[in-house]
Amino acid sequence: MDRSTRRRYLVGLGTALTAGLAGCNDTPAGGPANGTDASEAAMEFSTEEFRGSGPLAGTRPPLEGPSIEDLPDLDGELTIYIGGGEGGLYTQLLDKLTSIYPEFSTRPRRAPSTQLANTIVDELEGGNSPADVFWAIDAGSLGLVADADGTLELPSDTVDPVPDAFHPDDQWVGVAGRARSVPYNTNTYAESDIPDDVMTLPETGSFDGNIGWAPTYSAFQAFVTAMRVLEGESATRSWLEGMQEYVTGSHVYPDEFLVSNAVADGSIGAGFANHYYALRVKAARPDAPIDVAFTSGDAGTLVNTAGVGTIRGTEKRELAETLVAHLLTVEAQEFFATRTFAYPMIPGVPPVGGLPAIDELSPPSLELGELSDVGPTIELMRDVGVL
Repeated sequence: MDRSTRRRYLVGLGTALTAGLAGCNDTPAGGPANGTDASEAAMEFSTEEFRGSGPLAGTRPPLEGPSIEDLPDLDGELTIYIGGGEGGLYTQLLDKLTSIYPEFSTRPRRAPSTQLANTIVDELEGGNSPADVFWAIDAGSLGLVADADGTLELPSDTVDPVPDAFHPDDQWVGVAGRARSVPYNTNTYAESDIPDDVMTLPETGSFDGNIGWAPTYSAFQAFVTAMRVLEGESATRSWLEGMQEYVTGSHVYPDEFLVSNAVADGSIGAGFANHYYALRVKAARPDAPIDVAFTSGDAGTLVNTAGVGTIRGTEKRELAETLVAHLLTVEAQEFFATRTFAYPMIPGVPPVGGLPAIDELSPPSLELGELSDVGPTIELMRDVGVL
């Protein structure tokens, strides 16, 4: 499908959308509205159809950045290994792209990111991998494949709008960020009650018996891995042992969404979680008494990212790179911001929910690829008795 045909297709979708289907997942059809410029209608579709609904997506400023309209068509089939719990949302985004490009299709394979990363490395050691693209929920898994010489360098003009930390050596690029945070119940605590240094939490006793965590959850283990890399094993051991005095019994949860829900319910006053879980609670319960605080320059404000890389040996490198470019358009970034509540990776798309911009956070100086070294973290957490 050439660009003019695609534009007409987008215009048709945009026209029906403006007739009352904004924000839904249906695929409407029709022609451009009277008096509507074709490119404007296409852009209206491409933003609104990708945008989520609900209170956090209700008011959005104008967006700036590359658009689907600016890119070559997606034409062909890609085998995409998709890792992590967000995989269902990612396949929704791929479905939107395949609805725009009838000649484009995907063969997704879903499993945990670390499992897929190890699979790709094993496949490449055996000669070749069926994967054209690896889309992982975390930088550590991407780093594992890149460190094994399993990825191809991405075009600089595609990845340059993304902060440098999220496209190391251009071997992969972040598409949706998530920041570590301390969700807290606003009826119990104020933001000023949250220490600026996560390492001081066991010392303050501020949350004695009133804080929760999810130690079996991969995001928490990445957080502890970052702490181990930044602070050393001894300090991390002391932190875990100190926190165990506060986090006991019913305050241990299987995942961080449940941690955030417990904060909103008042079952605990605070917890450890990626920032977007509190936003998911707020999206479902706008009046829930929950907010997030960020520490500064330590593992408590680690910014990790879901990202993509093209796999060495693919025969569809150009198509894979075009897909990567699509994931960094304002349309896709608005999808991540308003549907997954992630941090957008391009500056022209702001986060939702009154969050500080990603460049206003104070994450630690850390090579995200180091988060792949989770084995020693698991051993430490088991030794301490957290797992």
